[in-house]
Amino acid sequence: MNKTIENLTPKQIVEELDKYIIGQNDAKKNVAIALRNRWRRMNASDEMKSEIVPNNILMIGSTGVGKTEIARRLAKVADAPFTKVEASKFTEVGYVGRDVESMVRDLVEQSVNMVKTAKKEEVKVKAAQTVEDIILDILIPPISKKNERAKVGIPEGVGQSDDEQLNERTRESFRRKLKNGELEERKIEIDVKSSNSAPIGVMGGPIDDVSMMNIQEMIGGMMPRKNKKRKLPIKDARKILIDEESSKLIDMDEVKEEAIWKAENLGMIFIDEIDKIAAGGGKSGPDVSREGVQRDLLPIVEGSTVNTKHGSIKTDHILFVAAGAFHVSKPSDLIPELQGRFPIRVELESLTEKNFYQILSKPKNALTKQYTAMLEAEQVELSFNDSALKELARIAFEANSEVENIGARRLQTVMSHLLNEILFDVPDKIGPNAKIVIDDAMVKERLAGLVQNKDLSQYIL
Repeated sequence: MNKTIENLTPKQIVEELDKYIIGQNDAKKNVAIALRNRWRRMNASDEMKSEIVPNNILMIGSTGVGKTEIARRLAKVADAPFTKVEASKFTEVGYVGRDVESMVRDLVEQSVNMVKTAKKEEVKVKAAQTVEDIILDILIPPISKKNERAKVGIPEGVGQSDDEQLNERTRESFRRKLKNGELEERKIEIDVKSSNSAPIGVMGGPIDDVSMMNIQEMIGGMMPRKNKKRKLPIKDARKILIDEESSKLIDMDEVKEEAIWKAENLGMIFIDEIDKIAAGGGKSGPDVSREGVQRDLLPIVEGSTVNTKHGSIKTDHILFVAAGAFHVSKPSDLIPELQGRFPIRVELESLTEKNFYQILSKPKNALTKQYTAMLEAEQVELSFNDSALKELARIAFEANSEVENIGARRLQTVMSHLLNEILFDVPDKIGPNAKIVIDDAMVKERLAGLVQNKDLSQYIL
């Protein structure tokens, strides 16, 4: 059971999403319910557990209003495997291109990486102790026969030569220095295992992804691993060695088993641009049937078994969140069977000038905070007046109204245009300890051309 979901109510999930996403309360509410429903299903009776299916969600809204961000943040809140795909990248079975099952394999791969990282963290302390001994052996190779004496019951220190005692004292001295971080920049030579996953070409007919992965894994396992010697500072060598030692301490069969469970019960797949494969959408190509892609997608969303290199996975309880602008087509242009698999429909609102102001000031990852953090690295203090944020919001909203509406992404254009000169001048002209205050006068002065140019073509992302 995922403890994160267990401890979060729908209201708390929305509060977590509010830290990063402004507005779109209806969408947040629906995804929060969908997430909590997963915990409810896993705590239902065994008889009902397999019967309860997830309420997949279809988000409808123009670009830049927060569709992808809501799904991505939801996965982070739930500590769940998450993958994002674009429906327009898939092709019907029989054509060259990505098949729809690849998104499930991507999800499993993501899940394996998550579980492996968590397991490595559990054994990190033990691995660090082993690595300390490895580094110590490289710095001061042992000459003591302490282990042999211990086997026959001779007490420590008895029968040691002067050289052995000196070696022991030197090693202990260096061990203290390692613990205190005094030798971090000292370079040592270590053996690094090289990967055997070289690209393999296959002649003849088409071959599916799973078969190709299995062939690569099999040939890679047959080929001897080559160790490559590298000379690195101890601080860098330690990271590589800890990663290698951690991998030795974890059971990969257990990792795969847990990863499959996690992907099946907690996994989320975000299918973007689903409107591009609807009947009224733009053509994907002269010979590729959009309806064919929908029919290939249907069994995955309905629930089927997909073979991956880590094992078989059932998609019955994976949560699918689809999204599209639906400017040209509409949700009813999707085939009825696929429409029925996305029962929850949420229409996301276009962003207002007030929303833009909130996006610049409230979220933890607001653009203003990102730029401030970047300049902090140069020891330059950057701050924004409230009036400047309001002016930036007004200009971004006006630009979206006059040309293509690209939602919150317009703020990146506006902020970049405002701060590019400052970012270029640091640290050559603007040195450390400088303080820069952005006010509405500076915003108007630097973005005057952006507002006046009605075409704005050079600023469209």
